[in-house]
Amino acid sequence: MTTARRRRRTREQATSTTFPMAPQPRHPGILYTSATDENVERIHQKSMQILSEVGIAFLDDEAQAILRANGVKVVDDIAYFDPAHVEELIARAPSKFTLRARDPQKSIVVGEDYIAFSPVAGPPFTYDLDRGRRESTMADFVNFLKLTHMTPFLHFGGGIISEPNDIPVPERHLDVAYAQAKYIDRSHMGSSISRDAANDAIHVARLVHGDAFDDGDPRLMIIVNVSSPRRLDERMLGSLIENARAGQVIVITPFILSGAMGPVSIAGTLAQLNAEALAGLAFVQMVNPGCPVIYGSFQAVIDLQSGAPVFGAPESQLSALVSIQLARRYGLPFRGSGMYTSSKVPDAQSAYESAMAMLPGLFSGTNYVLHAAGWLEAGLTAGYEKFILDSELLGMFHKYLSGIDFSEEAFAMDSIREVEPGGHHLGTAHTMANFRDAFYRAEIFDYNSAEQWLEEGGKDAVVRANTKFKQMLKAYELPALDPGIEEAIREYIERRRIDIQNNPQDAY
Repeated sequence: MTTARRRRRTREQATSTTFPMAPQPRHPGILYTSATDENVERIHQKSMQILSEVGIAFLDDEAQAILRANGVKVVDDIAYFDPAHVEELIARAPSKFTLRARDPQKSIVVGEDYIAFSPVAGPPFTYDLDRGRRESTMADFVNFLKLTHMTPFLHFGGGIISEPNDIPVPERHLDVAYAQAKYIDRSHMGSSISRDAANDAIHVARLVHGDAFDDGDPRLMIIVNVSSPRRLDERMLGSLIENARAGQVIVITPFILSGAMGPVSIAGTLAQLNAEALAGLAFVQMVNPGCPVIYGSFQAVIDLQSGAPVFGAPESQLSALVSIQLARRYGLPFRGSGMYTSSKVPDAQSAYESAMAMLPGLFSGTNYVLHAAGWLEAGLTAGYEKFILDSELLGMFHKYLSGIDFSEEAFAMDSIREVEPGGHHLGTAHTMANFRDAFYRAEIFDYNSAEQWLEEGGKDAVVRANTKFKQMLKAYELPALDPGIEEAIREYIERRRIDIQNNPQDAY
């Protein structure tokens, strides 16, 4: 393809207003594992010992009342579970469900062999080449929503892709919910910071979806992090209870740094992680039997010399592979992977660590991939250029997971017969019919000669990504939203904002 055609193709894609979502990839038939079935069962048994003998702290009065009503012994905030009861409860959860989006064509399937990619969530800082690292703002959050909306390889709108630090914390979730309703038409996260914030996000989603919100399929997803070791706090539990009662998706994800929040040994970390996950998953089913859940795993290691978290470490990937096996043992969808890196900028370290973190999960059964685009600095920073570069890899992963076409047409026998020995296939009918889509072509990566690359400015991939995200933001157009619905959302948010400002002590 000539340079002029490449530029025209890039410009046409950047100015597209349809912003379709690529079909969800599906896992190949053979899945990678890192533990035998016997050792998976040993982890399960050790986890059950933790649940029954050591216990999990539930720091919320209503949660403790629910536990006791379901026959769980609670002593000094510590819940002790019967192993058989835990398995019975978890069996109530669906193995697959559909997460509905505002645009029905962008609803996603979670579970079985389906994969869904979601952008980074939660960084308080933002980075780009022009301004460097800085505190994230509402403008950054909206920009990342727009980029997500325009990226075909992201199936989920995510949560707080970057923290809007210029909005007061007690009312920040209101502006987040409004922006999610306005700027994207994919499904997205609710709020897990408090009961009231959870209910605000649920109310906004009801306004967006109308009566369909209660049709049995979830519209929102929340991440409930266990404060490892063995602790669920009142904010997470309050949000869990409200979202579970509304039938929304609950992702139970222990957050463990081996060597600090879990044992230095991977086997010990896995036993603790599994116990924490099972406690949360079982509790959701006590609140609302059949509520959709996802088994989550977020495990990294610390540098035992500096105490800093390390992302992209091989131990993390080994742990993730076993966690996926555990989720399959319980018949539950799995959340994992992510373009994890400890690098502060989009450099070689970030590229290698991100690929190392993603690939094992893709080929071992991950269903929901959070932090699939934009992650920098151990999750503290959302990077614009990193977001674009990660998205290019996601396109490659889609192609990778699609496998090989073994149809009669794909064997191209007519083309093989047509080409003389020593000839070429460049002009055959088969090539001409398939050349546009035969191979995935990353827009940001350079395939030209060194001479042509230098002639065009010698720009590296990060510089090209900087140009690309700016082009995308200029080309963005709002998805359709009924003006009456938007007005109702604005009225609700302003009413709640006044409530919070008048009663700041009740914000959480």
